[in-house]
Amino acid sequence: MEKIRDIMTTDVETCSLLDNVYEVAVKMKELNVGAIPVVDNGKLVGMVTDRDIVIRCIAEKYPPSSKVEDIMSHQLITVTPDASTREAAQLMARNQIRRLPVVEGDKLAGIVALGDFAVRELTDDQAKRALSEISQQQDQQPH
Repeated sequence: MEKIRDIMTTDVETCSLLDNVYEVAVKMKELNVGAIPVVDNGKLVGMVTDRDIVIRCIAEKYPPSSKVEDIMSHQLITVTPDASTREAAQLMARNQIRRLPVVEGDKLAGIVALGDFAVRELTDDQAKRALSEISQQQDQQPH
């Protein structure tokens, strides 16, 4: 069975607690990503997503100069590099998430995105199933 370490991205761009929301949004645009892990002294302490910026910053009328710490997601779902791809896909589907930080202890080791599953033949069905479950659950939420 394939492990997360086999498909995860290890060269992950991060931000710090001192960065402001505007800086992170610019970084997301430049990197064409929708989530950036927040790291403090190498330790994963949060995650900022494009959705966090919209819901917790703009919609709440926080200024773009607000600290990342004020809007980031603190309760993270993570996985270890030795977890199976099946476990990770199930975790993503169950928690309706498309990106999963990979940690060793409390240190960020990488990130795995739903798209990482899709490019691997062995896990293609797992990715389709996870995406289908995530999409179905999000479609059922009130708009």
